[in-house]
Amino acid sequence: MVTLKEIAKECNVSATTVSNILNGKPKVSEATRQKVLQVVKKRGYQPNYVAQGLRNQRTRTIAVIAEDIGLFTTPGIIESVMARFEAEGYHTIVWNLRLYARWNESWYNNEQAYRSILNPVLQELRSIKVEGVLYIAGHARLIHCTSQDYEVPMVMAYAYPDLKTIPSVTIDEEQSAYLMVKYLLSMGHTRIGVVGGRADNIHTQRRLVGAQRAMFENGVPYNPEWVQYGDWYRKSGYLVTEPLVKAGVTAIFCMADRMAGGVYDYLEEKGLRAGEDISVTGFDNQDLSEYFRPALTTMNLPLKEIGEKASEILLGRLKDGAPEEALTSAVSLSIPCTLVERKSVKRLIP
Repeated sequence: MVTLKEIAKECNVSATTVSNILNGKPKVSEATRQKVLQVVKKRGYQPNYVAQGLRNQRTRTIAVIAEDIGLFTTPGIIESVMARFEAEGYHTIVWNLRLYARWNESWYNNEQAYRSILNPVLQELRSIKVEGVLYIAGHARLIHCTSQDYEVPMVMAYAYPDLKTIPSVTIDEEQSAYLMVKYLLSMGHTRIGVVGGRADNIHTQRRLVGAQRAMFENGVPYNPEWVQYGDWYRKSGYLVTEPLVKAGVTAIFCMADRMAGGVYDYLEEKGLRAGEDISVTGFDNQDLSEYFRPALTTMNLPLKEIGEKASEILLGRLKDGAPEEALTSAVSLSIPCTLVERKSVKRLIP
């Protein structure tokens, strides 16, 4: 197995120079860096980062903990996190807790089950001396933490930690829903129905506040009877559409594209046309939304931006000589979604 010293000898540089290049330290010329990297690739050299970490207390390894990598929001965040840290010379490892695959949503209020999966992972990450942890939730929720959970710098994405020293980056639920309802109002719709997720869900609650704010600012009365609650899935959208249609709404704002699919199903069954007889909008901009007929107007989640910003915050905490306040003060950022206008909303005014 090739060693670092052998790489240095072949490149006619010191072992320290090779080490600096592999650890991303900007202390060599670009020509030397490229020469060393080419030899490393050719010889198949694999640094022992754990051994290096034991020697110098720096492994330059970041752990990404995902509640479930199978959820549609997670891969985009992971990709941007890995790209950012790799560009900074860090190595990333991804740990998939598989919480939804194990228990669907039954673990939400089961702290014991949650801890039975999370705690061994945290222990393993301590043993390999990761320098930082980026935790990615499957859906926005409040996470109960203790100071003992995370003994290394840590940032949460798509979640709300109750421990004030842990920064978080989420989507701006309220502003995003505000923008969607404001768009419907600009198209002449004042009788707007809402299909939310579960009533006790953070996504639902904050998006509903945004919808109410848009209506209030435009002098449109808010009618709670025009708000129906589903469970984020297509069937629930179908089941709650009937009372909204009977109430005479001209547009339905769905808080998930999947539920919008259920609204389309109901309208088609009753001989009504989405985008003509009743306008429909979604939220999430999942791939399926583009293939609805008509294509669904929706909100695009800033998953890449969340990953980049969470990475930026964690990198700030990893810098040598970072001020104490940067390590202990909470930073809570929210990033708004962007409107994706397609063909599912009819203009009622010229």
